[in-house]
Amino acid sequence: MSTPRLRCALLCALCLLLPALPTLAQDPPAAAPPMADSADVASVDAILAALYDVISGPANQPRDWDRFRALLLPEARLVPLGRRQEDGAVVAHVFSVEDYIERATPYFEQNGFFEIETARTTERYGNLVHAFSTYESRQAAEDPEPFARGINSIQFIYKEGRWWIVNIAWQPEWDDLPIPAAYLPREP
Repeated sequence: MSTPRLRCALLCALCLLLPALPTLAQDPPAAAPPMADSADVASVDAILAALYDVISGPANQPRDWDRFRALLLPEARLVPLGRRQEDGAVVAHVFSVEDYIERATPYFEQNGFFEIETARTTERYGNLVHAFSTYESRQAAEDPEPFARGINSIQFIYKEGRWWIVNIAWQPEWDDLPIPAAYLPREP
């Protein structure tokens, strides 16, 4: 085969493969989530209430992980921020839905965990919503004081006739990083 013919053949092969390259590099498609209760995903208020409800409960109470999965896109990411003990540097851990469930289950088996929303700011554009949902965490629902507070930054989309959680990133309150007044409950 001559050099121009070889170049032409290679160019043709490359042109045929290029459109396939992005799909070859992607993760395999995630499994379809369980069917959601329509009441849980009818509004941003409803899906947030379901989210807080499903992760809350006493120690040894199994969480309804299928309900949790049904609230989130299968490709959703959960991103808690923390600090390294050695130097105090901020770190972000990025979990898939299944990674989060695997990580949280042993904690919930040993510890009560009740998280409530105390304030929220929301922005919406079309089918896209972002919420800063201020939270308090307690080990028992009746505990007078939370053991932690912070802000959940949650992205939602509306598609297929329902709301979905796209991502959740959360920042706990630290002594040197108090929650700003704009994100605390407002006095009536």
